[in-house]
Amino acid sequence: MRLDDFDNDIEVGDQRGQGSGFGFGGGGGGGMLLGLIPFVFSRFGCGGVAVLLAVMFFFGGGLPLLSGGPSGGTGDRPVVSAPGGGGGSVADACRVDAASKAACDAFSSANRTWRTIFARSGQAYDPPMLQFYAGAGRSGCGAAQSAMGPFYCPGDQGIYLDTSFFDELGDRFGAAGDFAQFYVMAHEFGHHIQNLLGTSAQVQRAQRRLSEREGNALSVRLELQADCYAGVWGAINRDRLDPGDVEEGLTAANAIGDDTLQRQAQGRVVPDSFTHGSSADRMRWLKRGLETGDPAQCDTFSGDI
Repeated sequence: MRLDDFDNDIEVGDQRGQGSGFGFGGGGGGGMLLGLIPFVFSRFGCGGVAVLLAVMFFFGGGLPLLSGGPSGGTGDRPVVSAPGGGGGSVADACRVDAASKAACDAFSSANRTWRTIFARSGQAYDPPMLQFYAGAGRSGCGAAQSAMGPFYCPGDQGIYLDTSFFDELGDRFGAAGDFAQFYVMAHEFGHHIQNLLGTSAQVQRAQRRLSEREGNALSVRLELQADCYAGVWGAINRDRLDPGDVEEGLTAANAIGDDTLQRQAQGRVVPDSFTHGSSADRMRWLKRGLETGDPAQCDTFSGDI
């Protein structure tokens, strides 16, 4: 996909080289696992912890969630800084390496696209922040751990990314290509749109009154809508797509479906524990966004998925 260079007015922070400051211990797989268990348990219950343990055992790493991230949090946004905390410019953070540049280009493109969509409908638009970290960091929602995968924090309206996930996406999950990476960024941007529209808050309020199974079902609908929003971004920028890009995005959506991840991790599928949607559902809603280019067609909350 041929994207323009990032805009210099986007808000980008960089925690790489600063250290996490959370003291989970060790810095290796065991310390990361201990840090992740409370987060996974709070969102996904005992079943989620079991999946995490299985993934860590079988694959030697964490479970990429591609999710809305930890909920809650009201912390201020981390300051914009250059690598190592040098207080540099957006360009310093975005040009650390090719993966950083790709993330910033996709983030900036999504920002321009959604600003235009909101302006056309007369809605107020508040841009998110992109925050880089490596291994472990901090967010307005608490700890940032690379094993979480990219996530969105509504508390500080930040998209958090350890760019090593892009390598993992291709090497471990067989979803290589630039559009697969851009789909990841566009999905997280979709969670920001849900936050601005109040959708995320409505889901969280409803989940407090529901059983774990019912709450999981709402989480799936939220995630599938973010997939559809990612497709909307791709459709609006269709003139920049290269042959094979759509297939790359669909391959990524397929690779991170709950059923695929569960089958790989534990050898069986538990639909009631899904929180992001099956591979088929994720591909279907990404494709709907790509085909329509219309956010109004991304209503995953009415009727059957």
